[in-house]
Amino acid sequence: MTDSATADVARSTTPLRAPVLIGVLVVSAFVMILNETILSVALRDLTVDLEVSTTTVQWLTSGFLLTMAVVIPTTGFLLERFTPRQIFLAAQTLFSAGTLFSALAPGFELLLVGRVVQACGTAVMIPLLMTSVMRLVPEEKRGATMGTITIVIAVAPAIGPTIGGAVLGSLGWRWMFWIVLPLALIALGIGAAWMRLDSETRAVPLDLFSVLLSALGFGGLLYGLSSIGESSGQHQVAPWIPIAVGAVSLVGFAARQIRLQRQDRALLDLRPLANRSFGVALLLSALLFMCLLGAGAILLPLYLQTVLHASTFVSGLAVLPGGLVLGLLGRPVGRLFDRVGARPLVIPGAAAMAVSLCLFATLGPDSSLAAVIAIHVVLMCGLGLMMTPLMTASLSALPDHLYSHGSAILATLQQVAGAFGTAVFVTVSALASTGASGAPDAAGLRTAFIVAGGIGVLAFITSLFIRTPNKTSSAEESDEPGRKPTPVH
Repeated sequence: MTDSATADVARSTTPLRAPVLIGVLVVSAFVMILNETILSVALRDLTVDLEVSTTTVQWLTSGFLLTMAVVIPTTGFLLERFTPRQIFLAAQTLFSAGTLFSALAPGFELLLVGRVVQACGTAVMIPLLMTSVMRLVPEEKRGATMGTITIVIAVAPAIGPTIGGAVLGSLGWRWMFWIVLPLALIALGIGAAWMRLDSETRAVPLDLFSVLLSALGFGGLLYGLSSIGESSGQHQVAPWIPIAVGAVSLVGFAARQIRLQRQDRALLDLRPLANRSFGVALLLSALLFMCLLGAGAILLPLYLQTVLHASTFVSGLAVLPGGLVLGLLGRPVGRLFDRVGARPLVIPGAAAMAVSLCLFATLGPDSSLAAVIAIHVVLMCGLGLMMTPLMTASLSALPDHLYSHGSAILATLQQVAGAFGTAVFVTVSALASTGASGAPDAAGLRTAFIVAGGIGVLAFITSLFIRTPNKTSSAEESDEPGRKPTPVH
């Protein structure tokens, strides 16, 4: 029996504890990603309580995202070098420790350290969750399970500010961490008792130069893009400098990985990018996250508050129906994917995304709130039809031993694409605004939505190239002679 056949048998005879393992991973990931945005509503209170400037306190969010961007590319190496149990316990311990540090922080410095430690644990969890699902769940049932991951990725960041606002209104900002800490410790305890997903590991040496290039590349790129996205016209460092450093470092990083992967020593194996099905799904995922985070999470609230003059509370309620729709579509779309594949879902999803973004460009000061909500729901429906099939199809196109590296590439791209989309749309809206201050106005936001609509049309065109991969041919396409998939026990 071949190694791939052995892996398939292992999946088909998965013990009954598999749902428990996946459940623990899903809950842990949800709590971690929820924590990514829960603090955003407390930044104003923190500037007063910690006696720091707005620019300084913003690092509690930016530092978290930067750490994620630096750590995620290393998860391909980590998932190959250590067992899922070891990685889960390390990630959950780091997150719990960071949460405790943050809750007890007497000042800004220790609070920032706590957030960075939290991010180190969070960065590993999503790739671990994706890889575990690919190894535990039979191919014909992966879509439904990946639909649950979609709920985690899409809904947790959306409701983070809502939960944070509720906690901040009745308690204090420290309780945002005290409430999360017991959940993290419970997940750690359950994982320590149940997390027994063993797999063969390889003693891959850690290439420190690759780690340095990865940190400079992804960290510099995300920092520069985030600086543009948070632009207020003033920067301590011009955004193009870290972007340039990041781009040069990424070129060096890619060249080094290509050389190291010939010896199976790459920090992040780039062979998944040679797989056509994975590449198309990856490009479409990047366009999706640009629109989800750039247009849905940034432009729309700006439009509601600056053009329609809605309050923060009303703006939050206006995007809630769309967020709920996106979450509710996760598992049903996943089940449909298991039956019909990616193409029949992704193409109409991309069409709905393109149409809704173009409709946003027609809105003005006299538009009704109901119209905004309806268009946003259409946008979320389109994204919901795309997200689960793209994640599942992209990883299913790879051979078993590249799952960990494929999930790391996918998670890294989501971070960078979101930052890039935010930077592009905020910059366009500022440049096209008619006011002297450069603050986004109706004209600037309309221009930004037109650009977003163009990206939506590009996504629709790209979706036409989606096809259902053949597992055997996909494995041969991404594999190299003599490299065997890692069997799962």
